[in-house]
Amino acid sequence: MYIDSMLEQRMAPRTVNCHLSSIRRFYEYLKDEENICIENPVVTGLLLREPHPLPRYVPDSDVEAFLKCVASTRDLAIFMLMLRSGLRVQEVANLTLDVIDYRRSQIVIRAGKGAKDRMVFISNDAGAALANYLRERPVTTERRIFLAEKGRCRDKPISIRAIQKRIEMYAKICGIPVTCHRLRHTMATQLLNANADLVSIQEILGHTMIKTTQRYSKLSNLKAQRDYFQAMELVMKNTEIKQLE
Repeated sequence: MYIDSMLEQRMAPRTVNCHLSSIRRFYEYLKDEENICIENPVVTGLLLREPHPLPRYVPDSDVEAFLKCVASTRDLAIFMLMLRSGLRVQEVANLTLDVIDYRRSQIVIRAGKGAKDRMVFISNDAGAALANYLRERPVTTERRIFLAEKGRCRDKPISIRAIQKRIEMYAKICGIPVTCHRLRHTMATQLLNANADLVSIQEILGHTMIKTTQRYSKLSNLKAQRDYFQAMELVMKNTEIKQLE
């Protein structure tokens, strides 16, 4: 009845599960810490199934149209690092000059999600976009690469929210639903469509579990199409089914 009541209030499955988990822990406390003999009404495993929507990516034609709207060299460099190197918005905001290795076309991400370090790579076009910005970047002792350009925070490190607001502005201008994380999803999908190994994509994105990266396989229609026709050629050759007359 309690679950039905929450659903009638249009609570999401995740919210319902949080309520159930809190109740379960409370009754466990009463039993284990207060020594109250009481039956836990929320049995282990009583959870609603939560939806797991597929990552949303930006089609190639929309990516090109979006990037054409970006006039700022700083913003273009930021978005290209998300699109080509798969950086999260907080990772871009925290980038420092010392982690860029142009000679090896690499970036060391320090203490990314989960406090883990990882190595990512810079494509030629992302490297060019970053170099263009660095040539215009004000001379400063600030170690962070990307700086605010206006207001009271001018020449100070740009904030995560400021980056998000910039991409929201460009998305509105060009009429294309682009977000910071969607650029990262786009890179993963493009790499998979280009036959990059799933484990390599996992390493670049910094996913702890391969299961997280495998979700992109459901989006990779071009790869699935190529794999199907390549395999079907062998199937038809091996089976040699005669054409019906």
